[in-house]
Amino acid sequence: MIPVAILGGSGYTGVELMRLIAGHPELELTAVSSRQYQGQGVASLFGALEGTMDLAFCAPDPQALARAARLVFLAVPHQTAMASAPDLLAAGAKVVDLSADFRLRDRTIYEKWYAPHTAPQLLAEAVYGLCEHYRAQIKTARLVANPGCYVTSVLMALIPLLKKGLISAEGLIADSASGVSGAGRKAKEALLHGEVAENFKAYAVAGHRHTPEMEQELSLAAGQEVRLTFTPHLLPMDRGILSTIYAAPLGGCGEDQVRAAWQEAYGAEPFVRVLAKGALPATKEVRGSNRVQLGAAMDPRSGLLKLFSALDNLTKGASGQAVQNANLMLGLEETAGLGELALTP
Repeated sequence: MIPVAILGGSGYTGVELMRLIAGHPELELTAVSSRQYQGQGVASLFGALEGTMDLAFCAPDPQALARAARLVFLAVPHQTAMASAPDLLAAGAKVVDLSADFRLRDRTIYEKWYAPHTAPQLLAEAVYGLCEHYRAQIKTARLVANPGCYVTSVLMALIPLLKKGLISAEGLIADSASGVSGAGRKAKEALLHGEVAENFKAYAVAGHRHTPEMEQELSLAAGQEVRLTFTPHLLPMDRGILSTIYAAPLGGCGEDQVRAAWQEAYGAEPFVRVLAKGALPATKEVRGSNRVQLGAAMDPRSGLLKLFSALDNLTKGASGQAVQNANLMLGLEETAGLGELALTP
């Protein structure tokens, strides 16, 4: 068994990592940290792990975690990860960072949307962890930046189409709706049951922090600068993301050409499902799994393509993708520990 650790295990991505590692045939969780719950048994906080997890939360000490593991998952907030990654790498551990601290290649852009970067020397080394498009680089990486959840849903749909020139790089619009777990586990008034239940609303309409990450990867795929209009929405459910993307077709591209391009890009991918004509993605069909569903439709009135993507924000959108990255970095079967089918109903 290969020892792994989690820095910051008391949030939703942390417990999802623990759930996946508990069922992994080749990974062993040897340490999990939490400043708030240090010394408390993990299973006492997360009863779902009872009988599979006998660890107690330890101090968030990068040096100690590196000694306990070959690879460390950083499931901590933005800005916290950049403070820990250098010490972990210096101690010889590989790192999968689930925050945004190493996703943006341009320090100036990161600091515009987040905060001053304290480990800019690692930005050029960090590999963007979208496995289906950066697999070769991930296999040899020390530091992988796990993509954002909204970002993954949008990129999986658009990258193959932009690379083939099937859609215009201009005028792209993405409307994405996420379950409340995407906002984290901290108590917030806006996320109280009485505020969220029977409600559906947009937020961050002036600009969401995932936007520059999407534009970075879409520009690379298109070979030109891409500007995306992105609006996130909060869904009154626990987990899941559904993205609806509008794009102008080029060269007579229609639904069939979109599905053919997706099939060419993802036909051999274990976690991507290209749906047949007339079928549309649904969050319940990916809930709890590491899968992405893709669907397409043509709007005959506007002439625009409507592209649809569904994934679980905590699994393929975060912790499942992190385990997928870890498998590649450690030379394991990419699908190891990720065979869980969606929970239906």
